[in-house]
Parts: sequence; structure tokens; C-alpha cells
Amino acid sequence: MSRSATLADWVEGARLRTLPAAISPVAAGTGLAIFHDAFDPLLALLCLLLALSLQVGVNYANDYSDGIRGTDAERVGPLRLVGSGLVEPRRVKFAAFGCFALGALTGLVITAVTGWWWLLIIGAFSILAAWYYTGGSRPYGYSGLGEVFVFVFFGLVATSGTALVQTGFGAAVIGQCLLASTAIGLLACAILMANNIRDIAGDAEAGKHTLAVRLGERRARLGYLIMVVIAALCCVWLAGSTTWWALLSLIFCVVVAPGTRRLLRGAGGRELIGVLKATGIAELVCALGLLAGLLLGSL
Repeated sequence: MSRSATLADWVEGARLRTLPAAISPVAAGTGLAIFHDAFDPLLALLCLLLALSLQVGVNYANDYSDGIRGTDAERVGPLRLVGSGLVEPRRVKFAAFGCFALGALTGLVITAVTGWWWLLIIGAFSILAAWYYTGGSRPYGYSGLGEVFVFVFFGLVATSGTALVQTGFGAAVIGQCLLASTAIGLLACAILMANNIRDIAGDAEAGKHTLAVRLGERRARLGYLIMVVIAALCCVWLAGSTTWWALLSLIFCVVVAPGTRRLLRGAGGRELIGVLKATGIAELVCALGLLAGLLLGSL
């Protein structure tokens, strides 16, 4: 491209539309902490900073790794910095590592506040998983394991971690964390699935065998629906074990329903960009519904 990258290009490269996947687990986990009268604003804020830095870091890392492999040569979605030729790969790689460094520093502070040194191990695995999603010689995101990473780290680890560093490890809390983590993690996976359904043709041609590519278009669309339905059931189960106010989280079904209908009816290409955006908003609505409901139930 003939022009230089602007700040707006770097912001677009950070893919701010994906940030609900970082904010949502922290909101849901903090809701559980509030419900158990253990809310710690400092730890909640640190968890949010950690999640955001890793999310933006993995976005830049994906931009770099996919760009140098040529996976982004033909894209339907938003601009990619490396794939478009707008920014030198090494600069995008440096931006990714800078975000990971911020995440590592935040994790160190959380460890210092809680005194739980073993959190450093989880943090190290989180950063490695973020990089090797599309980085390295054998990226697991190219083998259909991307949803596993998202579920584990942006579902189980982020949601449960936010709750447990504030509440401790009571038996009741752990069970509720698993339900909240599953709901949030599956909605995050649905975001990735919608993205990968959109890119099935290009990914298959580039040798990127995402779960959507492996399942095929029809089964991938069904998989998206199953993720959304199970997430809703987990919200109901969580409400039954905490407070029925937590059913406010089900408002996400209203948000995600139109896009789900379009996806199941065969929407593709640029039509799925709207579905992707709606799924991200739905995850955030679910998390904020849990936060509000658990807050009301604690009063």
C-alpha cells in the first residue's frame, strides 16, 4: 500500500470489536465475588487490565503470524496490518510482545497482592497459548484447536480466575465459577466460530484447518447454535444455585437470536460480520446481566 499506517489503522488492527471477549469473563467473575461479599476493586481492575492486554496481544500476534504466512492475502473482514502490507511484520510482532509484557507485569502484581505464586505458571501458559495460537512452526489454531484455547483461557481461566482471586476457593464458589465460565467461554467460542465460518473458503485454501473448516459449513453453523444454547442453560443453572436475578443474563438471547437465525439460514461473507458483532455484544450482555443479577441478589 502507498500510504503509512495511522493511529486509526493500529486501533483497527487491535480489533476492538473482540474486547467483549476480555471484558465479559472479568464482569461475570466479579459478579460472583460481589455475590459472596468478597469484591476487591483493585484485583478486579487488575484482572480486567490483564485480560485486555492479552486480548489485544493475541490480536496483534494473529495479525503478524497470519500475515507472514499469507493467510490474510484474501480477507472478507476488517483490515489486517501485515496482510495488507501497511505495516512491517516486525513492528506488529513488537506490538504483540509489548501487550504480552504488560499482561505479565499485571500478573506479577496480582501474584504479589494475593501471595499465590502459582498464578505465575497459569500466566505463563496463557501468554504461550496466545502466541502459539497462530505463531510458531505448528500453530494449534491451524489445527482446529482455536476454540479449545478460547474456552480454556477466555472462559475457565479468566472468569474463574477473576472470581477466585477475590473469593478464595470455597466449594460452592468453584461450582458456580464452572457454570459462569462455561457460559462465557462458549459465547466466546461462538464469536470465533462465526469468524471462522465467514473465512472457511480462504482458510481452507491457505491450509488453515480451523474447527469450522474441519466440521464443514453445515455442521459448523450447527455447532454455533449448540454453543449458544448450552451457554443459556448454564446461566439458568447458575441462577438456580445463586439468585434468580442472575436470569437477567438471558437477555443475551434476544441480542443473539437475529444473527443466529441468519447464520442458520446460510448467511455468508460480509453478512457474517454483523453476526460476529452481535455475538460479541451478546457475550457482553450475558456477563453484565450476571454482574447485575448477582449484585441485586446480594443486597
